[in-house]
Amino acid sequence: MGIDAVLFDFSGTVFRLEDDRTWADELVGDDGTPFDVAAKAEVLRRMTAPVEQFMTFDAAGQHAWDNRDLDPALHRHAYLAVLRGSGVPGTQAARLYDRLIDPVAWTPYPDTGTVLTSLAAQGIPIGVVSNIAFDIRPAFAGHGWDGLIGAMTLSYEVGAIKPDARIFQDTIDRLGADPERVLMVGDSAEADGGATALGARFALVEPLPTAQRPCALVDALAAHGISTSH
Repeated sequence: MGIDAVLFDFSGTVFRLEDDRTWADELVGDDGTPFDVAAKAEVLRRMTAPVEQFMTFDAAGQHAWDNRDLDPALHRHAYLAVLRGSGVPGTQAARLYDRLIDPVAWTPYPDTGTVLTSLAAQGIPIGVVSNIAFDIRPAFAGHGWDGLIGAMTLSYEVGAIKPDARIFQDTIDRLGADPERVLMVGDSAEADGGATALGARFALVEPLPTAQRPCALVDALAAHGISTSH
């Protein structure tokens, strides 16, 4: 059975929050010592990992963490706690959080544009399904890709979090697709793989730095019979 529509996760799948030289000014411990490369990478991982919990919270913090992708205020509460718990002082934590929720600060993977434009050229509808508490549409608009996305379902807008089947169903319904002819591409088997409960197929990609993952999206589509060389 062929694929009639493709859904993509956002973070770690088509875009990634990445370090650059300016992060060195923010990632400084309480004693003024800059974070080393490994420590910076770990902070970024904690800010973008789809499901893993990295620390023990108090009751309010745990509520915020569990519901972070449903409410912007809870998202801020949870991630400021994670950053402070990772050794980032309060002022720097606030600035880093502001970067996290700035969609234009995110970097697309090298093959994101190729895949989106190719699918659109072939008339294959595209959906984006993300557990997130801020609007990521400007990330796509900044590259001229917003017109290629047929449906975008964000957890905080619909009140459902992956792997809840309802969030995938929302996108599939808006694309007018048969779930059994849909491919979901994402970096979390636990979260994104929830689409399989509806009969959809799932392709896993690794949330590596963009420079280390030049063609995983192209390869994932090819493995399911979709060429992007058109």
